[in-house]
Amino acid sequence: MSERAEVFRVAHGKSGEAELRMHLYLPAGEVRTPRPAVVFFFGGGWTGGTAEHFAPQARHLASLGMVTACADYRVASRHGTTPFDAVRDAKEAIRWMRANATRLGVDPDKIVAAGGSAGGHLAACTAMIAGFEDAVPVEGGERQAISSAPNALVLFNPVLDTTGKGFGRDKVTPARETEISPCHHVHAGLPPTLVMHGEADTVAPFENAERFARDMRAAGNRVHLVAYPKKQHGFFNRRENADGVVDDADFLATLRETEMFLRDLGYL
Repeated sequence: MSERAEVFRVAHGKSGEAELRMHLYLPAGEVRTPRPAVVFFFGGGWTGGTAEHFAPQARHLASLGMVTACADYRVASRHGTTPFDAVRDAKEAIRWMRANATRLGVDPDKIVAAGGSAGGHLAACTAMIAGFEDAVPVEGGERQAISSAPNALVLFNPVLDTTGKGFGRDKVTPARETEISPCHHVHAGLPPTLVMHGEADTVAPFENAERFARDMRAAGNRVHLVAYPKKQHGFFNRRENADGVVDDADFLATLRETEMFLRDLGYL
């Protein structure tokens, strides 16, 4: 497996651009046929966080033959941006992966958007939310002509409701509370979706994940909700106690669920 970082560009300000990094994890061996890919989005309430958040998951899936990436996006603490800007960046990250599919040996029809918490929200938005498509000129035309929609979703305790029933209403403002709220944009034709959520989550309430799954099924979409009793927000991360002992049981459990879901889709 090889690792490297590349740059993708997003519109920033009235006439400028921002450069963001895509951290790539490429499987070893010769590319004989295009491979599925997954793009991970980190959590942090659209305020902080780093792209390396999902590096362990990305490395593991790359070892199984997928092209994986951890995408950067603009956050409030570093760029003075809002969740709406982050949605634009997430869409551009998926578009970038598809635009570079041939060069990276990726199947453009097998791209997964994945993420946790606010990153799970962004992954869901790439599939569900219309608009927020800031075209950035590239050689040979505009990248906006290339779809930013993923072919599958893997969501770790995602923010699915940005109203008062969920998380982030203060960040999106009450006047726009449903504009990028996945629970309010479920419709037919969405990609297969895996949601892994702790039942004791007080940040992104589990009841929102249940409602999302019900609405997805009612719309005829494929969705698998895995409930983790007594688990709180961020349960899927590796944890280390004061003595340096690592607890990775939930990390491994969610990784197994992810593997099974991707194998069932024929992506592994």
